[in-house]
Amino acid sequence: MKYTLVRLLIALMAALWLGACQHDSDSTADTESGELSIELTDAKGDFTNYTVDLLSLSLTKKNGSIVEVLPESTRIDFSQYVEMSELLTLATVPEGIYTAATLRLDYQDAEIYVEDAEGNSVKVDSIVDEDGNEVGKLESKVTLEGRDQLSIVPGVPAHLSLDFDLKTSNVVTFDEETEIPGITVSPSLHASLEPAQDKTHRIRGPLKNVNVDSASFELFLRPFNHKINNNQGRFGSVKILTDENTRFEIDGESSVGADGIAIMDETLDKLAAVIVVGDISLNPRRFTATEVYAGSSVPGGTLDVVRGTVLSRTGETLVVHGATLIRAGGSILFNDKVNVLLGADTTVVKREKDDGAYSIADISVGQAVTIFGSLDDDTANLVLDATAGNVRMRITSLLGTVVDPAELTENDAPFELDLATINGRKTALFDFSGTGRDAKNDADPAFYEIDTGNL
Repeated sequence: MKYTLVRLLIALMAALWLGACQHDSDSTADTESGELSIELTDAKGDFTNYTVDLLSLSLTKKNGSIVEVLPESTRIDFSQYVEMSELLTLATVPEGIYTAATLRLDYQDAEIYVEDAEGNSVKVDSIVDEDGNEVGKLESKVTLEGRDQLSIVPGVPAHLSLDFDLKTSNVVTFDEETEIPGITVSPSLHASLEPAQDKTHRIRGPLKNVNVDSASFELFLRPFNHKINNNQGRFGSVKILTDENTRFEIDGESSVGADGIAIMDETLDKLAAVIVVGDISLNPRRFTATEVYAGSSVPGGTLDVVRGTVLSRTGETLVVHGATLIRAGGSILFNDKVNVLLGADTTVVKREKDDGAYSIADISVGQAVTIFGSLDDDTANLVLDATAGNVRMRITSLLGTVVDPAELTENDAPFELDLATINGRKTALFDFSGTGRDAKNDADPAFYEIDTGNL
């Protein structure tokens, strides 16, 4: 099997002492320090859900003192961070040489699903260590040696990347009789001083303030699944810059650039939920937003949300596969399949980085979606009513082999794929019925037409 690689990215910069949570026997209030921003990302694999509790992340100085850089424990689904990283915390650490990093995970309430041979998501039944003992709390430590020692000097930016390697940290086995999976866990942590450059970054939290003149706003950080509607600020706060190309979706309405920042200022209350996707640059550190979602456009607000891939469509009913369910109020569920009802009043059907006008007719099998509505969990099969809700069509990833042009007919498209997966899920799971004007013209995964546009 193929597994995931989780990368914790740490970027350190000089800053004023902010009183971060720490245990350091030689530190004082006058100690020079550096500001620490921590991100998490993930790579593709066969875990459809890998949710555990991250209890702490600490750095060890050369003199043996320990600095805690995570202000409180946080629950993380590593499988969700395939193509982006998330800002976990902004903290400060004393200057000095750091020679080790330690990650502590809690598996007692873990929710882990893997794909079986048919591509269905199956919950892991047992989680044990190398000695066969049931796993509770585990610790993984990496030594920072030689050129990889982390040096914090006031005024000098520093970077540290921590790779939590799920491939070497987990062995998946299926029971021969029950076909129920189990995993053996032995955490493996690696480190380097180079930050990842190939990821966009996500920042999440309640709104602190908006500055229209500088086209910027500030958020209190509330990463991952933390309740977003408070200003505790224990993870720090961060300033976000916008420009003329920043795209906004606020309470289901779209805008761009200066119009978007003005709408934020006029319509959003302090502590309104906000999610930002964008880029981080250093020296000086800047967070520039490419996409901003706020108010009811943020999962966990006033509407229930289903996030996954369309497995099939019959009329105005979708079956969404590998669904993450985010209830109004912020609780998180995982279900392999969820039915979604669309209607004439379903709104805000759009594509990322696309200003085109779309309707529910544009939602097809294989589409990655985030759908807002009302979840009926009293039925045998979960149903999300989005007839008065909205759908966000996301970028879809296809993996396959280019069909030999010699096998194509004059009626075929010039570029076709023999599809292997859609958004990492095997094509055998998908029902392409109804995707064409008639059954004869339904999409064929063995000859899947690709519109290359202006490529």
